Amino acid sequence: MKRCLLLLFPIVLFSMGCIPQEKYDDLLTAYRAKERQNIQTQSEMEAMQQNEGMLRGQLQKSVTDLDRALSQLDDQNGEITRLRGDFEAMLDTVSGLNTGPLPADLNAALVRLASQNSELLSFDERTGMLRFSSDLTFDLGSTTLNPAAKQAIAALASILEDGDAVGFEIRVVGHTDNMPISKPDTRAKHPTNMHLSTHRAISVRDALVADGITANRVQVAGYGEFRPVAENGTRGSATNRRVEIFLTPMPAVMDTTVIPDPTEVPPAPVADPGDVEPLK
Repeated sequence: MKRCLLLLFPIVLFSMGCIPQEKYDDLLTAYRAKERQNIQTQSEMEAMQQNEGMLRGQLQKSVTDLDRALSQLDDQNGEITRLRGDFEAMLDTVSGLNTGPLPADLNAALVRLASQNSELLSFDERTGMLRFSSDLTFDLGSTTLNPAAKQAIAALASILEDGDAVGFEIRVVGHTDNMPISKPDTRAKHPTNMHLSTHRAISVRDALVADGITANRVQVAGYGEFRPVAENGTRGSATNRRVEIFLTPMPAVMDTTVIPDPTEVPPAPVADPGDVEPLK
C-alpha cells in the first residue's frame, strides 16, 4: 500500500499544476530516496521473516532434542535404579556369605597385593572381596591363567597360608558378560557362559591349591552372565567379566565328647543271682 502511494506521488505533483523546476527536482529526489528506502525496508522485513522461520525451526529442533535428552535421562535413571537394586542384592548375597571386614594384618596384606597388581585386581575392604579382571587373568574364551595372574595368585596363596588367614574359607566365584560363546572350539569346551565362569573359578582354585592352600578350604561357583555389576553394551562389559574371591570364617568344629555330670549319682550295682548265698 505504501509503495503504491509513492508510485502515485509524481502524478499528484503533475496534477498540482506548474511548479518551479528546482522544487520539482528536489521533490522527485526525495521521492526516489523514499522509494529506495521502502525497497530496502521491504527486503529487510523479508530477511527478518526468513530468519524468524529459521529461528522457529531451530527452536523446534531444540525442543525435540530436549525432549529426547529428558527421555534418555529417565531411561538412565531407571537403569541406575536397577543397577542399585542389583548391587544391593549382591550385598545381600555377600552378607549371606558371612563376609565383612577382615583382621587388620590380613586386610593390610590384601591391600598391598591389590596395589601391587592394580591393573589385574582390586580389593574391597568393606566386604573383604578380591576381584580379578577376567580380561587380564585369561585369554579370550580360555581358562588358562596368564603369567601375571599366576604370580598374583601365588602371592595371594602365601598371604592366605599365614596368620589369621588360615581361619578363613576361600570362595572363588566366576562371572561373564552376556555375550554368547561363538567360537566352535571354545563352545565345545564351555557350552555356555555358566560353564565358562565355573571353569575359570576352578582354574583359580587349582592354582591356589598348587600354591599350598588346603583343597578343602576352597569352594567354587560360576554364575555366568546372571550377576552383572555393570551395564552390558553391544559388545558386553569388561567389568562383568571377572573372578571374585570371598573370605569367610571357618565354622567352629563342635566337640561331640560327652562330659559326665559330676553331680549325677551313678546307679547302684546289680548283684548277680549266682553270687547270692542261699538261705539255710
